[in-house]
Amino acid sequence: MRMEAREAAAAGAGGRAAGGWGKWVRLNVGGTVFLTTRQTLCREQKSFLSRLCQGEELQSDRDETGAYLIDRDPTYFGPILNFLRHGKLVLDKDMAEEGVLEEAEFYNIGPLIRIIKDRMEEKDYTVTQVPPKHVYRVLQCQEEELTQMVSTMSDGWRFEQLVNIGSSYNYGSEDQAEFLCVVSKELHSSPHGPGCEASRKAKVPVCAPSDPRLSWQ
Repeated sequence: MRMEAREAAAAGAGGRAAGGWGKWVRLNVGGTVFLTTRQTLCREQKSFLSRLCQGEELQSDRDETGAYLIDRDPTYFGPILNFLRHGKLVLDKDMAEEGVLEEAEFYNIGPLIRIIKDRMEEKDYTVTQVPPKHVYRVLQCQEEELTQMVSTMSDGWRFEQLVNIGSSYNYGSEDQAEFLCVVSKELHSSPHGPGCEASRKAKVPVCAPSDPRLSWQ
């Protein structure tokens, strides 16, 4: 909490009256005064702030009002203090998480460090994800082979469209209708390489140019 000079002075008088060990503690971080409770600062027992307000062998100068002087950036101290108050990381949209992480590491606030690192890793993963690539294949087959072809497609191949191209083959006394079948598949690629191994081993029915019968590739 940022205080006006008059409010800071009033709080300073209260702190001195209690011999510097009252409920309220004032911190002068980089020229900005923050007022909080000793209970808040001691929430993380191993932190710099907890040791400071408990007087554990930490030498810290004080300003003219008795506030502890801490030579750090006050911009990032607000989220640090609020995390100790309610256990949540709340940042303005323009505030860099890297800056808060730097301060959290300086003050040795373990839970906050882990939260920020997890958020940063999640953002990096989202940015580096590669959108799936759609692959299409056109298969030529006879009418009597359609059911077999559709039922035996595997590894994520999906039927898209069927086009009747007429009767091109005659077997005995009956003409056999020919079809073009369009199938598709999504290939999920890794940012570190091509699509997964399974996609390269996918089976889809195809027809050799010289033979209308189905084969596997």
